[in-house]
Amino acid sequence: MKKTLPVIGMACSACSANVEKKLNSINGINEAAVNLVGRTASIDYDPSQVSLEEIKKQISDIGYDLVIDEQRSVEEIEAIESKLLNRKTIMAWVFAAMVMCLSMGLVNVGGSDAANQLALIVSLASIIVCGKQFYVNAFKQLRHKTATMDTLVTLSTSIAFLFSSYNTFWGGTTWGSHGIEWHTYFDAVTMIIAFVLTGRVLEEKAKNSTSASLRQLMGMSPKTARVVSKKQPVEGETEPQLVPISTIEKGDIVEVRAGEKIPVDGEVTWASSFMTDDAAYVDESMITGEPTPAVKRAGSRVMAGSIPSQGRLRMRAREIGESTALAQIIAMVQQAQNSKAPVQRLVDKAASVFVPVVATLSVITVALWLLIGGMSALPQAIMSGVAVLVVACPCAMGLATPTALMVGIGQAAKKQILIKDATALERLRKVDTLITDKTGTLTIPNQAIVDFTNADQLSLDERETLKPNARQAIDDLRNMGISTILMSGDKDDAVAHWAKEAGVDSYYSKVLPTDKENMVRQLQAAGKTVAMMGDGINDTQALALADVSIAIGTGTDVAMDVAQVTLMGDDLQNLPTAVHMSRDTVKMIWQNLFWAFIYNILCLPLAAGVMKLFGVDFLITPMWASALMAMSSVSVVLNSLRLKYKKY
Repeated sequence: MKKTLPVIGMACSACSANVEKKLNSINGINEAAVNLVGRTASIDYDPSQVSLEEIKKQISDIGYDLVIDEQRSVEEIEAIESKLLNRKTIMAWVFAAMVMCLSMGLVNVGGSDAANQLALIVSLASIIVCGKQFYVNAFKQLRHKTATMDTLVTLSTSIAFLFSSYNTFWGGTTWGSHGIEWHTYFDAVTMIIAFVLTGRVLEEKAKNSTSASLRQLMGMSPKTARVVSKKQPVEGETEPQLVPISTIEKGDIVEVRAGEKIPVDGEVTWASSFMTDDAAYVDESMITGEPTPAVKRAGSRVMAGSIPSQGRLRMRAREIGESTALAQIIAMVQQAQNSKAPVQRLVDKAASVFVPVVATLSVITVALWLLIGGMSALPQAIMSGVAVLVVACPCAMGLATPTALMVGIGQAAKKQILIKDATALERLRKVDTLITDKTGTLTIPNQAIVDFTNADQLSLDERETLKPNARQAIDDLRNMGISTILMSGDKDDAVAHWAKEAGVDSYYSKVLPTDKENMVRQLQAAGKTVAMMGDGINDTQALALADVSIAIGTGTDVAMDVAQVTLMGDDLQNLPTAVHMSRDTVKMIWQNLFWAFIYNILCLPLAAGVMKLFGVDFLITPMWASALMAMSSVSVVLNSLRLKYKKY
């Protein structure tokens, strides 16, 4: 059984890596993949060996929550979590402002000792009220010998708080008596918590924007439906009843009026509009991309999510729930967004060792400060060590790939381009040769009544019609460096005619399915990256072998099952658009990774105080380290969101 379940509580790539590692270690789970941005876990498991309740318990043990209760919607849970996070963030800034006023002497409370003691109390309140989850999660992770960003926050704030608490009561006698200047750093404690929480608030808002396309698809599913009768033929004008969509069963008769969303897949039993008594007009553009409303009469198939633009119809439910075409499209997009590009697996490996490495660098920083400056440098050594812990953020690296993928795949879905997984998206940009089928792929068989008794005398333009924008699409692919080959089982003159009309580079006629497969093999052996586009069963051999397989949404289910990319509708201009989107998305991933790594390469030595070795009095304090850490993650997400505004 396969399930995609929401995961609550993940904040960085180390978190998602830990959840994924834990899931894959559970007996009964064959494979699991976790998406940080989508906040979901895709699980392939054997229900006879392990239950969802047991999986949830084991994930809870390491500090996260797996949502398996279908009665609680993910939106409701996330709304509650968001409100709690916002409330904690506001409180954290209130505590931080109070401590800053005390540390800067803006409030007279009876001397520096009293100010430090009051700052200690406020800082402790901030830790308990606003930062408790960091400590709880870090403790759970420690028990399982793992570490995340929560570990770094816990270490840095604990060290700063304990050192400042010691100085509050014994700093004068311990350091002052030896002529060593001493301070308290409660402002750093409260500011770290406030900035980290603020960063998470901004990340959540930005992450929600990356999944807007998927939510738009989900919004196409109505919540209610007008049921006329339950599995019985319609007799007369029975008044329909409005019921929850979950109560609809196969065979039920449902009525849909103009402007309402069709709730399930089905077959029209009756239709009427002001233009005709036996037909209604249905807008299927959100699914097929076709701008012209489709005429639907008794016997016509209709899809969930499409909308009658004129008239009304009654239909018999054929596919319900997760079996509808819309539900399968949503599932495909969700699965693609949850999949991992090959580069992400390298990032995950880096993230899994990142936190221990940073903790080690922090210890080395403290040791070097003490080695160079002796005990008089202890306060500076501790603060530099804390800054190193805070500024090193694995979040930006973890967000670099999934945010770009979610936006890219989501935007493609809005343009009726369904991409099955991240690997397909990454490969599509490398394609340099396209093999395409003819009938149903490059051309549309005409629906008009034709006398086929004299087939040899028929005009080629009567057998079929070139698909919309086919010539422009082929020209655009050529300008992008992609050569095109037409392969068809049709006769020589027909293939030659349509090859010329479409403008393909070369063509082959009277080919068998094995010929298409062999062509793919030959091109791959010559070092080409091959895409195969087709719509029928005869194309599946070549589709399965190609580097990227592209199916037409109006084709057979077998072709779409094999294909990694599906173009809904008949507008072939979506093909060069898909290639452009692939190239832009992968480019964005590498941009994000570059800036995430540059951030850490620059900030870590500055936080450690390396500039002071060269006589430059510049140091990133723990407070500024927390601000920089938060902004690095947000900047990566915002950069990915630029894909939403690209014009194709």
